[in-house]
Amino acid sequence: MGPTPVVRPTVEVADVFRRYGPAYRRAHGLSSEQQRVMQAIERCRTAALGGHIEECDHCGHQRISYNSCRNRHCPKCQSLARAEWLEERQAELLPVEYFHVVFTLPQALAELAWQNQRELYGLLFRTAAQTLETIAADPQHLGARIGFLAVLHTWGQNLLPHPHLHCLVPGGGLAPDGRRWIACRPGFFLPVRVLSRLFRRRFLEGLEKLFRKGRLQLAGALQPLADPGTFARRMAELRAVEWVVYAKPPCAGPAQVLEYLGRYTHRVAIANHRLRSLEEGQVSFQWRDYRHPQRPQLMRLEAAEFIRRFLLHVLPRRFQRIRYYGLLRRRDRRRQLALCRQLLSAPAPAPAPAPASYQERYEKLTGQSLWECPVCHQGRMIRIERLSPSHGPPPTINDSS
Repeated sequence: MGPTPVVRPTVEVADVFRRYGPAYRRAHGLSSEQQRVMQAIERCRTAALGGHIEECDHCGHQRISYNSCRNRHCPKCQSLARAEWLEERQAELLPVEYFHVVFTLPQALAELAWQNQRELYGLLFRTAAQTLETIAADPQHLGARIGFLAVLHTWGQNLLPHPHLHCLVPGGGLAPDGRRWIACRPGFFLPVRVLSRLFRRRFLEGLEKLFRKGRLQLAGALQPLADPGTFARRMAELRAVEWVVYAKPPCAGPAQVLEYLGRYTHRVAIANHRLRSLEEGQVSFQWRDYRHPQRPQLMRLEAAEFIRRFLLHVLPRRFQRIRYYGLLRRRDRRRQLALCRQLLSAPAPAPAPAPASYQERYEKLTGQSLWECPVCHQGRMIRIERLSPSHGPPPTINDSS
């Protein structure tokens, strides 16, 4: 019996990159960050990154465990990162209703956003945050200082650009004098039409400012927009359409908030479980059309087109895709949350004991044991050898079980 194989989907994004990535890189000019992401995904959990050999102390079964790339765009490296992040957020939950608010850029801005990721995605964060804080502070609506986190997604189910921001907001906030908690109406946070109009106005004002300062890249099909008159007409067209903002309660209460939030925070453009086949140069994957979300469909793309679409969603280096605002700003989050709990008569969360090892932490966060032997289920897997990073074939294990 050989070493335990790692349970994995039939097809992975890494398989597409390994098979068709070299030809794609030769044929297309990629940014340094796109190249870095492709290389990380190709090498993830392979001998190229090194690893270790483990042996069961009961039956002698051996297995190889290779290191992860830990790249934030890698489909295989998000589960533990997501679990660790959610554990940290557990202590920040308040005993109130939470709302899910989504700000979406019109499709007419998708190409412009892709060509100017740092500028326009940053503008999306700023204007969405200003919109929420401004409307929430208005006495005609909530009249309170709120706190929330925002998560950027740049893709749709078909992997084409679809920039939007997911915001998770407690249903209330602090009064201006900081002496009481103001709750929103049950089941209703803020009027979405009012949010949408202010979001549209502020985003377009910010976009025009970027244009006047010459900070927009306008290449390819967008080149005509470099003319001020053409740009102004496009802005007028965007002002004439409704922008999509929606808000809804995500779950019954804070106990389910983290599970709900975890669906959005550490997603990548496409998860491996959605891939179905890689045959004759084509990748097929499951997707949902937003117009018919209850009917999953199968999409087939040429491998080069699949790679192109995936790389559209590689973010600029060090660009923060999860951000905190208002009462949840990092610099004084602890003090503000303590005040909110005091006003809500809610006890402070008990500190969680730190697990003694990575294996214990992994099991606590994911529910899967790295210690238990997958063959006899009685022994403990013990590390017996460290494997250095290598570009050659993986080592041969003489199984002694």
